[in-house]
This record gives sequence, C-alpha cells and structure tokens, in this order.
Amino acid sequence: MKRILIIGSTGQIGSELSWKLRSIYGESNVICGYFAPPFPEGFFEAGQTVKIDATDINQVADAVKKYQIDTIYNLAAILSATAEKNPQLGWDVGIGSLMNCLDVAREYHCAVFTPSSIGAFGSNTPHKNTPQDTIQRPNTVYGITKVAGELISDYYYERWGVDTRSVRYPGLISNLTLPGGGTTDYAVEIFYKAVKNEKFVCPLRAGTFMDMMYMPDALDAAIQIMEADPAKLKHRNSFNITAMSFDPERLYAEIKRHIPGFVMEYDIDPLKQAIADSWPDNMDDSCARIEWGWNPKYNLEAMTKDMIAILKKKMAVGNECYF
Repeated sequence: MKRILIIGSTGQIGSELSWKLRSIYGESNVICGYFAPPFPEGFFEAGQTVKIDATDINQVADAVKKYQIDTIYNLAAILSATAEKNPQLGWDVGIGSLMNCLDVAREYHCAVFTPSSIGAFGSNTPHKNTPQDTIQRPNTVYGITKVAGELISDYYYERWGVDTRSVRYPGLISNLTLPGGGTTDYAVEIFYKAVKNEKFVCPLRAGTFMDMMYMPDALDAAIQIMEADPAKLKHRNSFNITAMSFDPERLYAEIKRHIPGFVMEYDIDPLKQAIADSWPDNMDDSCARIEWGWNPKYNLEAMTKDMIAILKKKMAVGNECYF
C-alpha cells in the first residue's frame, strides 16, 4: 500500500485530490501537507495533516521520514497571473519546492508527481494540435518554472533513477475549489455568475481557444500516471493531456442552453489576454493515450450539465457561492 504525502493539499488540485487518494489508499496512508489557510471544510477531521513550508527542505524531509512516505504529490505553485505580479515568489515556490522534493525523494527513494501546464508553451509553439515534443519558450514566470520543472525532473530520473512523472494540465474547472489567480479561471467564475443569475464580465476575447478539463478527469490523470507501468513511459516529464477546447463564446452558448437568461459581456484584461494568446488552442495528447491509457470522461456538454447541477444544489442548501 502506498504512503502518500501531498504538498499543497489545500490548493486548487490538492483539496480535491486528497479526498480521492484517501478513498483509494485509505485515510491513514495519505498525509495532507498544508501551509496557510483557507482550509477546505472538514480538512483537519478527514485524516492526518502536517504543516509544511515546501521551500524548507528540512520540513519536507521530516514529514517523509516521520510518515514513511514513498510517493510525493508536489502541488505547490503560484498560478500564472498571480506569479506575474510577484515573479520571485513564483520562482521560489515553483522551483524551490520541487528541488526540495526531488532531493528528499532521491535520499528516501520516493516517487514524485509534479504537475506541469499548458503554460509551459509559448507564442512560438504550434497553437493547433500542439505536439508532445515541440518548442517551449514561455513568456511568463509560471511557464518558465514549468519548463524548468519538466527538465530537472527528467534529470533526476536519468541521473539518479528518481521515479518522476508529470502531466501538462490544461485549464481546470472545479465545482468545489474557487479560482486562484490563473488565466483560465474565467471558465470557473462564469458558472458561479450564471447559477446566481448575475451578469458575467469575461476578461478574454471571443475566439480565445484554450484546452480545458473538468476536475474529476484531472484527478484521475494524476492517479493513473502514478499507477502506470514505468516500462511503458517514454515521456515521463511531461505528458500533454486534454479533454476539450473552447473559447468564451462557445462556453457561454453551452451555459445558456441550461440558463437561457444568462448574460455575458467583455472587459479584456490585457495581462490575461497576452498570456492566453501565448498558449495552445488545443494539444495533441496521443502519447498519454498510448503510453498509459489516458481517456477523459467529460466533454464540454457533460461538464456544463454537471457543474450547473452541483452549484445549484449547493445554493439550494445555503452554501455560499462566490463571484
């Protein structure tokens, strides 16, 4: 049975991945590392937790030793638009925490999962059907940390045999976790506005296509790649994965099928638009499908139906919806 440490367990991915991993491996075998609030409801009651500043290698090592960890999910990161406002913090968290995890994993023989992102690509990357292996020249600190993370993870695998694996996530859409400053977060905020019958002001232009994924598929990907046969993995760091590609107008039209009176208008955010323009319209994820059987369950229609139903249910029982 795996002994798992999640670093960044209260963030966008971690807050949901922790529940999923505990349902598979057992509450006692999944240790949730946290740094600062906010904390998901029931976080401390759900299982073992430990406070960790991932930029402090001693804290990472202490947790691995204490809980006899063999697998680290390193989810610590500062998202794209937020990192542009504080590049040093984006680098320190994105790379500093990863280096600490890799060094600890090398010493204590742990496997390491670290998510990469479509942010690892740049304006010189082919935007349509973006290949698995292609030019990566991002123009954001967030993207730079992701490219560096992919390369250093491969280095630790090739030089010291550390079992490093990752996926390049597209924009992630969750019905549980609120956005955290990412360029693709408009695709989460729009649902909250729609369910509350409020107008949504979109920060990206119509025609801005980007890859997206519903969180249940993102969680499955993180687990499936770590369970995959290592002998079949040729692109450990990092696999393109996607589930759907749409622009704001297509998403708006799909939501209006369920909420006909919903209204959206545009007020373009220059920073977010510039970042979005540098990212792929859609990625080729055939290597992930071939090497470890990647196959998402949700398309735009299925995700929209599920998002709206769950958010409406939350509001009906009095749970707060933001934005």
